[in-house]
Amino acid sequence: MKVLVAMSGGVDSSVAAALMQREGHHVVGVTMRLWGGESDTGCCSVSDVDDARRVAQQLGIDHLVFNFTEDFQEKVVDPYVQSHATGVTPNPCIECNRSLKFSRLTERADALGFDAVVTGHHARLVRNAQGEMRVHRGGDAAKDQSYVVHMLTGRELERTLFPVGHMTKTEVRCVAAELGLRTATKPDSQDVCFISTTGGRETFLGHRIPFHAGRVVDTDGHEVGKVDAVELVTIGQRRGIGLYKTEAKRFVVDVDADSHTVIVGTEADLQRTGLALHDMVWAGGAPEAGRYRVQCSAHGKSLPCSVEVVDADRVQVTLDEPHRRIAPGQSAVLFDDTDSYVVAGGLVSAASAWPVSVGATA
Repeated sequence: MKVLVAMSGGVDSSVAAALMQREGHHVVGVTMRLWGGESDTGCCSVSDVDDARRVAQQLGIDHLVFNFTEDFQEKVVDPYVQSHATGVTPNPCIECNRSLKFSRLTERADALGFDAVVTGHHARLVRNAQGEMRVHRGGDAAKDQSYVVHMLTGRELERTLFPVGHMTKTEVRCVAAELGLRTATKPDSQDVCFISTTGGRETFLGHRIPFHAGRVVDTDGHEVGKVDAVELVTIGQRRGIGLYKTEAKRFVVDVDADSHTVIVGTEADLQRTGLALHDMVWAGGAPEAGRYRVQCSAHGKSLPCSVEVVDADRVQVTLDEPHRRIAPGQSAVLFDDTDSYVVAGGLVSAASAWPVSVGATA
């Protein structure tokens, strides 16, 4: 089989390439050049590209570089900036996986005659009794990445391989060490690739959108402070709103970008019993109401819930127990009620969360 391995310069993708080669496949590595600007974090730095190239040399496989910078700007960076301008908190890594690392890469692989696309994600692909492929939890619970690849469906699933998905991170590093790969001890990337450590989110956004000062009000509408930039505030935030050293802990419970208003409240005011999701992607079959578990961050715990289907694009999620409000724009992924495999995923809607008690801002 001829496989195209997405090599980010990290240990997981390095070992994924090595395992496919060990199985006797014709392996070609590829690194996607996504961000053309300053980068010293994430998976798009010059050193990452160099690490991927050198690992390919160590393995004796060809290494390609695909320039997807225009696609990345259009599909990931521009929406990220626009989301902040409208008071929404985006998840750019999810959008990068959706639009570039799988969709765009699979298109290119098809054009070049590859049989499959391979990545180093910690998730497993398992065929169910009906013969349909599903994304299952990875073998290492602490490194599981099924949440960030929840958007894979249909033909993409059939054309994708996750060779390290059944392994623990320790096992991956052991294989890399045995092979003498230069990435064996390389730390995992944690940050958004186009946000530099020197400038940060404030500098990045400040060069692209105007910031607006805003009022900070409590849940009764009384003004209690001000912020320099509403665009930099998100749900659940405590620092950066001028109230961190106050006697009572206050958190952001809502952001109204149109009126330049930030609403703060107590931990109790932040609690919600449900959320609405839109732009749903279903793993297969018709949308179905029922009992699921919902995960709202890459490394967050899944929560038991009931789901009501509004239509194929929208659902209402009711949690068994109250939970902190999830910021609009974040991805929420539905797993089956045993928390084993992905059923669907969508984006948290702006006016989606209903409070536990009267008085909390929705």
